[in-house]
Formats: sequence, structure tokens, C-alpha cells
Amino acid sequence: MDHHRSSSLLDEALALDWTQPRVIVIEDCVETNGAFVLHHVLKRSLALHTSSTSAVIFLAFSQPFSHYDRILRKLGCNLVTQKDNKRFVFFNLLTLECPDGDEGKTSGGLPSLYREIQKVIIALHDENRKSITIMIDDISLMEVAANGSTNHVLDFLHYCHTLTLEFGCLLVTVNHGDIYSSMERPALLLQMEYLADILIKAEPLSTGLATDVHGQLTVLNKGICEGQGNSRNRTHNFHFKVKENSVECFYPGTRT
Repeated sequence: MDHHRSSSLLDEALALDWTQPRVIVIEDCVETNGAFVLHHVLKRSLALHTSSTSAVIFLAFSQPFSHYDRILRKLGCNLVTQKDNKRFVFFNLLTLECPDGDEGKTSGGLPSLYREIQKVIIALHDENRKSITIMIDDISLMEVAANGSTNHVLDFLHYCHTLTLEFGCLLVTVNHGDIYSSMERPALLLQMEYLADILIKAEPLSTGLATDVHGQLTVLNKGICEGQGNSRNRTHNFHFKVKENSVECFYPGTRT
């Protein structure tokens, strides 16, 4: 199979324009990890044609820098170099603890993290970095850091959303849909799905496990512009297989 074609299936579905503010929400589950989509968008964000004017702010609640550096190297991208060039700003939040109660609304924790991000974005913008991507690798672990306060996390995400609108940024988040399966559709998932311009769901195959297919991807792209002020939603469904240094995407039944 044409590997360029297979990875471009995902790019076609995303239809990203880095000059437009967009919110991308990746939802996965225990059986089907969607982190490869985050890695793909991270690589694309740093490999833009306008590379000198692009930058990524990465909020890591799930994995340390070394983890992402190892994976991105296999994809042909050196995060250490990008960091040195001030194009990759990494926040290690694995041990972030937010204050309990109402004092957490004004000091420490997520509010001070937001102020840090705001400062970084303004500084990057002053350096003519026009295409800025904010990435959050695990919303559910952010909620844990916020002592389970969904409201504090939602406030933080709404603040980040206003930043994307103000500075034309991309906001990319990962959430695990199945950790909420014991309750009704929770506010956090519903709110993120509502905010999303692009909603990506990584799910197991409906037919069960397969050795050469790791899962299926559904990409809902809201408001694809069709000219004359018209827009419509567009949905793509395809299968994927994550490899050592790439991901292969293909329509069901087309893989040899």
C-alpha cells in the first residue's frame, strides 16, 4: 500500500488550516489508544512549511518529555532541537497538585498554569510565531490533578479556548471516554465534544480483535467550508495500524 496515501487519509480527514483557530478533541479507550493521533498532529505542527513561525505548547499530564522525544524521533522529528529553537515549549505536569477548595480558583494549580501559557503565547506571538498549537495529553489526569474538580478543568479549557480564538491557535486534547462509562455522559466529555471543531474517536473494531488492524478511527469535522458562506459536517471512517515509525490508515477491505 502507498504509505504516503495511507497517512494522508488522516490528513485529509483533519483538513487542518493552521491559520484558523480550531479545537481538536481525541477520544480513546483502554483497548484502543488514540495517542498516535496526538503524535501525528504534533509532528505536523512542527513540520509546517512556515516552520519559523510555528510553535507548540505541550501540557504533559501523562508522560515525561523523554517519552515524546523517543516517539517523535521515530517519526523523524527531534524535540530536543525544537525545544532549543523555542518552537517546542514543554510543561511537565505529572506531579501538578492543585489547591483544594475555593482558593484553587485564584491561586496555584490550573489558574497559574493558564497564566503561564498566556505569557508564553504572548511572547511567541511577539516573536512572530503565527501558528501556535496548544496540546494537552490527558484531560482525565488533569481532572485528577484538580482534585476531581470538573468545574476547574472546564474553566481552564474555556480559558484556553478563548486564547485559541484571540491568537488563532490550535487546541488539541486527549480524553479517555471509557473511564466515564459507569456514569451518565459526563459534563466534561459533553462540553469537549461541543467545543470540538474536529472530534476524533479511536475505537476497537466492532468485529473484535485483529492482528493486522489495531482499531477504527472516526473523524467528525464540523463546519467544513464549501464556499458562498456554506458549511457542513463531514465524517470519515477508516481502520488503522500503528507501526514502529508510522501509522497506516486505510478504508475497510482495501488493505492487501
